[in-house]
Amino acid sequence: REKGQTSFISFVKTMWPGFISGRHHAVMAKKFEDIATGKCKRLIINMPPRHTKSEFGSYMLPAWFLGRFPNKKIIQCSNTAELAVGFGRKVRNLVDSDAFSRIFPNVKLRSDSKAAGRWSTNANGDYFAIGVGGAVTGKGADLLIIDDPHSEQEAKQNNPAVYDGVYEWYTSGPRQRLQPGGAI
Repeated sequence: REKGQTSFISFVKTMWPGFISGRHHAVMAKKFEDIATGKCKRLIINMPPRHTKSEFGSYMLPAWFLGRFPNKKIIQCSNTAELAVGFGRKVRNLVDSDAFSRIFPNVKLRSDSKAAGRWSTNANGDYFAIGVGGAVTGKGADLLIIDDPHSEQEAKQNNPAVYDGVYEWYTSGPRQRLQPGGAI
């Protein structure tokens, strides 16, 4: 592969030296590669807790994606703004690391845009973190990541009104912000 075309799993293994790979990681990595190449536009990962879904999908994926496509836009959604911004901080710090620069030497954070939940690359790519119910006006997404749109407590209640409220927010907000050819 050319510089900047690092595979997802190679990126993970470089950035996370203690990572222990399982078969499910290879499946997720392949699907993330399919998203990056445009072969997959919609992906749902549904596995029990502690299977690396969030570490892969909300931490490693956005960093790797912006490394490959520094002009693209990402919206990261979670059930609270605090959780979404926490992911944003981790991704931002990874993109700003020396290890990341060795893999993607031309991708940097824009010096005037480094907030944890809202930052840009030197190629005008954007990362925007938002909690369910928050406004996404004026934002676009080539990649829309939705990680845990419900808290564990809400999910356990099995209350249709909770699910309906999140779905209404998603269909009237983030989904409307998907760029042509974008993936969720």
